[in-house]
Amino acid sequence: MKFLTTGVLLAASLGSLAAATEVTAPGARPVRLAATFSFTEGPSADRDGNVFFTDQPNDRIVRYGVDGSLADWLQPAGRSNGTHFDRAGNLLTCADGKNELWSIAPDRTITVLVRDFAGHRLNGPNDVWVAPGGAIYFTDPLYPRNYWDRRPEREQPGEYVYLLDRPTGRVRVVEQDVVKPNGIVGTPDGSHLYVADIGANRTYIYRIAPDGSLTQRKLFCALGSDGMTIDDEGNVYLTGHGVTIFNSAGQEIEHIDIPEPWTANLTFGGRDRRTLFITASKSIYTVAMRVRGTEAK
Repeated sequence: MKFLTTGVLLAASLGSLAAATEVTAPGARPVRLAATFSFTEGPSADRDGNVFFTDQPNDRIVRYGVDGSLADWLQPAGRSNGTHFDRAGNLLTCADGKNELWSIAPDRTITVLVRDFAGHRLNGPNDVWVAPGGAIYFTDPLYPRNYWDRRPEREQPGEYVYLLDRPTGRVRVVEQDVVKPNGIVGTPDGSHLYVADIGANRTYIYRIAPDGSLTQRKLFCALGSDGMTIDDEGNVYLTGHGVTIFNSAGQEIEHIDIPEPWTANLTFGGRDRRTLFITASKSIYTVAMRVRGTEAK
């Protein structure tokens, strides 16, 4: 009898521990909001929790409001892919139509931040993250597009991670020892950067040096990713076949199945940042979460 009681207590304790590690809200399941797109990508939330995402084949940016509204925000939109809001409320976008990096103001005025590098076109900026101090990191893999007015071959020597210093406009390579960098996200304090090398099926973590350089590279997990985000407990979210979630030590703690061929990207939105917004193939999904997002992705 004593053994049975101990076993019950142990089971209850382990059950509580498992529940504590789950990042989704109790009983939460993915909810498909709409399936009227060609390929959804690049979600980011503004300061009010409204989520902006791209429908790249249809060359548009769509806004999903905290009131549940869904409407086009900008079209054409430079065939934008990954996005990220800066602290001034501008939406930075990887404008794949011309292989450029854009800043789109709230009034939809477009400023081209990066047109090329070393006199040659970029491969195609894919995902972007803005550090707290304003430095902009972006990945530049090569994915040839049928809408380009250029040759499908790359003009850069490789597929790299770049840093744009906003005040000076200077662009430099900060990581070139990768096969095909894709998803990217940093910690809220700006001390570390995660880069997914989808070509090598690896994700790395770097320390960000005072000058913006990436140092102390370490393997975070043996999984690549299309998009990434992070929550207020330091857990990192990777996409591809659904959503795979790792704690800050690189241990997988949860997986969210998404019934689509490919899960591209994700961010936290909503007024309280407790809704995970997921772009997946021709659809968009939300999942109620126990944790909160730390900022717009």
